Amino acid sequence: MRCPYCNKEEIKVVETRETSETVTRRRRECLICTKRFTTYERIELVELVIIKKDNSRELFDRQKLISGMRKACEKRPVTQEQIEKTTDSIESELRQKESIEIPSKKIGELIMRKLKKLDKIAYIRFASVYREFADLDSFKKEIIKII
Repeated sequence: MRCPYCNKEEIKVVETRETSETVTRRRRECLICTKRFTTYERIELVELVIIKKDNSRELFDRQKLISGMRKACEKRPVTQEQIEKTTDSIESELRQKESIEIPSKKIGELIMRKLKKLDKIAYIRFASVYREFADLDSFKKEIIKII
């Protein structure tokens, strides 16, 4: 590490703070010019690849997951914090899998399992889109399963 002011390598860490699970903030001071600066260390995570129904592949998009859950939870007593925590839990489970390539079906099932615990109406909403319910009988069967 070099000082951004004098370009010397004699630097000490003055303070270290964990800002999140994957980010560390360090306050540093140059021993030559005595100026201070801040650096951030981030864990570089391996990108997850989602295998779609048509066998195409796309990178995992956390915002897409949050958006889908937000739609399912609209006008329900589910907070944004609960959605974020559930998303963290889902992403963590996906990252613990042996492969970085994950079928979208597994992700959908995982989301439904988590939504079922969070809010049963949100679960039914998500399932109706994910499983492409064609008629009221499909809804009825799913509702009977959770009752």
